[in-house]
Amino acid sequence: MGCTFCEIVKDAGKGHIIYEDDEHLAFLDLYPITEGHSLVVPKRHHEMITDMSPDDAGRLFSIVPSIARAVLLGTGADAFSLGQNNGRAARQIVPHVHVHIIPRYSGRETVWTSRGMPEAGELAGLASRIRERL
Repeated sequence: MGCTFCEIVKDAGKGHIIYEDDEHLAFLDLYPITEGHSLVVPKRHHEMITDMSPDDAGRLFSIVPSIARAVLLGTGADAFSLGQNNGRAARQIVPHVHVHIIPRYSGRETVWTSRGMPEAGELAGLASRIRERL
């Protein structure tokens, strides 16, 4: 079985894309921790960030602020967390470098182990609202 994120990169129509450039893709997580939980990935496969050159890692992280800002505006979230896990022991589920942008909402408790799967139409509408803010 191939890499899930490489498959999304290859056929971006399968994901709820919120950002794309020549080297990166950002899309909504299908199993979000909170509404608007997004992933930013390099298009080129790297299992862990230590496999990337410093320049490649720098370019990846340089686009995160504008995507996070769009996620905040598109969701109405009050804040956000970033996450970047490397290796199975760090709970990296998909072995392809990715940065989590996890919106946070005042008055809503976040349960990290309680992840749902929103309907495709809900994700499509949310992705559209976020893209409009970029």
